[in-house]
Amino acid sequence: MTSSPGRPPRPRPSDTKQRILEAARELFLRQGVQRTSLQDIAARLGITKPALYYHFSSREELVRSIVLPILEEEEEFLTRQEALAEVEPRALLEGYFDFHYRHRDEMVLMLSELTTLADLGLIDRVMAWRGRLGQLLHGPEPTLEQATRAAIAFGGIQDCTIQFPDAPPEELRRATVDGACAALGIAP
Repeated sequence: MTSSPGRPPRPRPSDTKQRILEAARELFLRQGVQRTSLQDIAARLGITKPALYYHFSSREELVRSIVLPILEEEEEFLTRQEALAEVEPRALLEGYFDFHYRHRDEMVLMLSELTTLADLGLIDRVMAWRGRLGQLLHGPEPTLEQATRAAIAFGGIQDCTIQFPDAPPEELRRATVDGACAALGIAP
């Protein structure tokens, strides 16, 4: 960090980039991606718009920078599950809950900005995961009933992590996973 006498130290570029991402995430959640300009983000941080452009060339790049690490983490989760000799359904559902609970703010952002995510080509990736999750539970060719139950279970888990933000986490996890088990027709 560098500083002048009487002035606070200037953050390193990596700190600035992180501050920009945090401000963008907060403004995107509150105002929406389309209603948040790069100038809004720069003003929020007390930096110039060219300083913001040094780190991010567009609003879309900011959205990608917020969303891609989460998508990569979900991909890693699925890959680990697919590598198992046998998937334990409840453990899969609990892991899926934990992931979404940990990233519920970002999930709200993604759900509220589906058009933006579609424009960035990220919707197909997310939808493919739902199919892979169903295959983990029911094999490579699930029946329509199995596939719809899986969609209800995984969609319901995601929704519960967002819809009940004030519920005690362990209580919410148990109730949500039990509900997903019921939707799948498996013992909780």
